[in-house]
Amino acid sequence: MNGLLRKVLRFGTMISASALMSSALPGCGGSDTDGGAGGGAQGSDKNTYVLVHGAFVGAWAWDKVVPLLEAGGNEVIALDLPAHGDDQTPVADAGLQAYTDAVVEAIDSASRPVILVGHSMGGTVVSQAAEQRPDKVKTLVYLTAFLLKDGQSLGQEWADDEAAAIKEYAAASEDGTTLTFKEGWAANAFCQDCSPEDVARLENHLREEPAKPFDEPIHVTEERWGRVPRVYIEALKDLAISPAEQKQQYTALPCERVISIDAGHAPFLTKPEEVTDALRSL
Repeated sequence: MNGLLRKVLRFGTMISASALMSSALPGCGGSDTDGGAGGGAQGSDKNTYVLVHGAFVGAWAWDKVVPLLEAGGNEVIALDLPAHGDDQTPVADAGLQAYTDAVVEAIDSASRPVILVGHSMGGTVVSQAAEQRPDKVKTLVYLTAFLLKDGQSLGQEWADDEAAAIKEYAAASEDGTTLTFKEGWAANAFCQDCSPEDVARLENHLREEPAKPFDEPIHVTEERWGRVPRVYIEALKDLAISPAEQKQQYTALPCERVISIDAGHAPFLTKPEEVTDALRSL
């Protein structure tokens, strides 16, 4: 594990979110409207959503959102990234390219261009997947996720987020190949607004997280990734990626819309209806 990731483990805090309200950013291409209004599955057209989870969870994290999206007639693909959830890929084989390959395979399996959603660490993955398949991605959605510039790494950006309280709970293995969380991580930093039942789910599903993808820089271009419309859904009470950090990222790389949800880092667990409304409005 390199110095950047060691630096990450010395800091900490995240963010929150208010009711689903959108507001246009200066220089952004669209105006924010209430997340429940709008197109997507509410009109005659249906969408295909590919949902990409973040670190320390798996496809199971979307269990409350998937049926709500499918009830509108949409197709939903929620996958386990390598070495996450039920996937048994060895940690040594789980890198950013392996993650990207899994998402590209899901995109290729869809019958139409997809709305590609990445949560947290999944933001780096969806950026890389859109770089590889720009014509097959209708919209990129960053759900309290890392929205990075070409050449940046998640570890680099996270290390600079001194308000990310969850870093106080992060611990690396002796050989630096994996990360895990200390006791109290779920209730106090990852999902402080979760029910006891959802905290238990997070704790029961915790697996060692591959460290390598945290240090791997993304490689994207304006000609490919840059031409896909972007939407950011910020979480205003997030303690894993602070609200200030989220804003810094979507200001540096403006999005067509920014939607706010008053929640911690896991709005798919605490505010699934608002997450669904936001996604259906695209």
